[in-house]
Amino acid sequence: MSLRINDTIPNLTVETDQGTLKLHDWVGDHWAILFSHPKDFTPVCTTEFSAVATLSDEWAARDTKVMGISIDSAAQHTKWKADIEKVAGTKAGFPIIADEGLEVAKAFDMLPAEAYMPDGRTPNDSATVRAIFIVGPDKKLKLSMTYPMNVGRNFAEVLRALDGLQTAAKHTVATPANWAVGDDVIIPATVSDADATAKFGTFETVLPYLRKTSLKG
Repeated sequence: MSLRINDTIPNLTVETDQGTLKLHDWVGDHWAILFSHPKDFTPVCTTEFSAVATLSDEWAARDTKVMGISIDSAAQHTKWKADIEKVAGTKAGFPIIADEGLEVAKAFDMLPAEAYMPDGRTPNDSATVRAIFIVGPDKKLKLSMTYPMNVGRNFAEVLRALDGLQTAAKHTVATPANWAVGDDVIIPATVSDADATAKFGTFETVLPYLRKTSLKG
């Protein structure tokens, strides 16, 4: 069964390069991002995980934990982190799941239930195991993105999406296209004009169903 937006993520017990973790305990009361890749010691994935490492202060500022996933072993992850840190120029302090049995890949619908990995696999064998999952403190999936093998992920967009999710959750609003922190937000259509005025003060009515306002503070 597919994991859909607002589904509770499975509370799997996973092995990582930092030991055994239970997903719900690891998330705790925080936001969390799980990001997967097809194989350790590959060029695009190394640049991506290096980008995640360099953003450690940004994740912390958003009270967000990050965890990588691949179907390589924990020992391989530990070795690969030396390369990640060389490219990033900083420590890669986040854990990486060793999903050798494909339990996480299948539970998060990255691979079909009957999938298996051949001996001597290449990155192409696990190409679909390349996704991002943003999880809320309620352990529910808030957003997912899937990327092809030859296009590196844009973690500035991941941060922007995370900011949008957190802003929407905190203020009960929506965010428009290309929104960034500080831009106007959208008042949900279910909120009356009177309630919108009481909550937000002034707002702009662009269309009967499109009202924009700035957030105080």
